[in-house]
Amino acid sequence: MAKTPKEVKNTKKNLKTMSKNGRSHRMRTTRRIVKYGAISFTRNIWLSIAATLVMTITLLILFITVVASAVLNATADSIRERIDVTIFFEPGTSQETLAELSEIVKTDENVKSLEVSTSEQEYAKFLEESADDENLMETLSDENMKDLMIKSMQSTMRIKVHDIDNVGSLKNLVETNEEIQAHLDDERLPTYDVNHSEIQTITDWANIAKNAGLILSFVFLGISILVIFNTIRMAIYSRREEIYMMKLVGADSNFIRGPFLVEAQLCGVVSGIIAATLGYIGFTIIAKPVEDYGINITNIRNVIESQWLIVIYAITIGIGILVGSISARLAIHRYLIKK
Repeated sequence: MAKTPKEVKNTKKNLKTMSKNGRSHRMRTTRRIVKYGAISFTRNIWLSIAATLVMTITLLILFITVVASAVLNATADSIRERIDVTIFFEPGTSQETLAELSEIVKTDENVKSLEVSTSEQEYAKFLEESADDENLMETLSDENMKDLMIKSMQSTMRIKVHDIDNVGSLKNLVETNEEIQAHLDDERLPTYDVNHSEIQTITDWANIAKNAGLILSFVFLGISILVIFNTIRMAIYSRREEIYMMKLVGADSNFIRGPFLVEAQLCGVVSGIIAATLGYIGFTIIAKPVEDYGINITNIRNVIESQWLIVIYAITIGIGILVGSISARLAIHRYLIKK
């Protein structure tokens, strides 16, 4: 039998009311779960503090690992950018000859840019760099001494390359090209490997920092999971009678499990906030001394001291919540669901 328009209208009204009541019920349930979880967090305060402390150490180590690796890699890249390969030619090599040799060198694909300098130009640079030495300036004021210095100074070609760790093709070009070989200075060899060991050392330290940090992070991550696991286990044990009564009256399983998840997630939230704050404060304190030492922290500073700091907090807190949730679910599955 078809419904009348009035009955259809009443049915729609009843469905809307039921939907509204359902949403209100879910909101009330969620608020209660959060409330009971917060109460449980403070009820087991010493266990909560221990779990929060261990997780804070885990997140702080992870923060330090990421920052240290990024700083060391940026420093190595910065050194690579500053380094050039210098080729020394016989004193008195003319500008025209240097220009011709430049065209030959530019045929190497690894060459990014280059500049040449005659003996006279090298002497001018030497004077500029030694301007504070009054005794030397007085000695060089003699024309004979000036001529002697210019005749002893090699002309140079300073080459910037795309990859300082791969100058084999450039080296092969210089060693096999007869025209370049004819003008090379016999007393000073090209600087192919200058600072290479320093770059390799910094790169090695970056890898060590990353690997050691990840190992420590995983160790403390395991400890964090165990501590939170036991915290939730103790919470379940202390509330076993309450849980039993809730099951008897037909409480929803999510309502029973929810507070334990919230308790573990609160550990993650607090740990994330503390770890990110300590990381930020620590970076602020050591930034100036580290920068004075010649370590490149520009990129990291631009991230940490900008609006991206909010993202760092969010990621750190998110990792904390994830670890807390995993630990709590393991404990719930082991000690609550199976009972």
